Amino acid sequence: MSKLRRPPAISIHGLIACLLVLLAAASGDLHAQVASVGAPDNAHSKMFGGGWECDGGYREIDGACAAIKVPANAYAKISSYGRGWECNRGYRETKEACVVIRVPENAYLDGSGDRWKCDRGYEAADEACVAIGVPENGFLVDSGFGWDCNRGYRVTDDSCEPVVVPANGYYVDISHGKGWACERGFHALGEACVAVEVPENAYLVSASYGLGWKCERGYRTAHDACVAVEVPENAHFNFSGNDWECNRPYRKGHDSCTLP
Repeated sequence: MSKLRRPPAISIHGLIACLLVLLAAASGDLHAQVASVGAPDNAHSKMFGGGWECDGGYREIDGACAAIKVPANAYAKISSYGRGWECNRGYRETKEACVVIRVPENAYLDGSGDRWKCDRGYEAADEACVAIGVPENGFLVDSGFGWDCNRGYRVTDDSCEPVVVPANGYYVDISHGKGWACERGFHALGEACVAVEVPENAYLVSASYGLGWKCERGYRTAHDACVAVEVPENAHFNFSGNDWECNRPYRKGHDSCTLP
């Protein structure tokens, strides 16, 4: 005669664990039901965080999900903000509608698709593209949105005027300005190049500004001449050679060096 087997004993801890699992499942179902019940038409429960959100193609307005109205020449755009649609390429939004962009002659629709730009050699004027007026002896710059003068000419108002190089001068490749510079030993005075007058105890320097000369070491500039630097006792010429400074430990006074 076979013996009856007893079912395995379940501990009190096991029973408690099973009850907790069942309660959690029931709570989740109840939460989902409550969220689903509170959601308006054309909405669904959020996957995370509870609550609800509108279905695709709808937008929340005052607690309800209203259908997004996509105008002609537009497409729906899934986004939690904005109007929910964008105009097709070649159209722009105007008062909740998409109107065609009128591209004028000598222009093209740019990469964004919602504006136009003028072709090279043209510039925008109101709603049209007009040719850039390049004067005689000028050329269209590489970008195509302006002009410059040929070599030997300079910009003067809206024209290119020839550069007149004076005697003792030479042409420099700049389109804005005089267009010329003076040879070494001369400096610009108005529209001419005049000789630099180098005083005694000075030498000529190559500089586009200043006097055009500098005093020799031991001399300093005084108006248009070079005068000797008088070095007092306990002093020596400074680094430049055009002034003096005291030997250590003397300190410079008005015209002398004194001990501190």
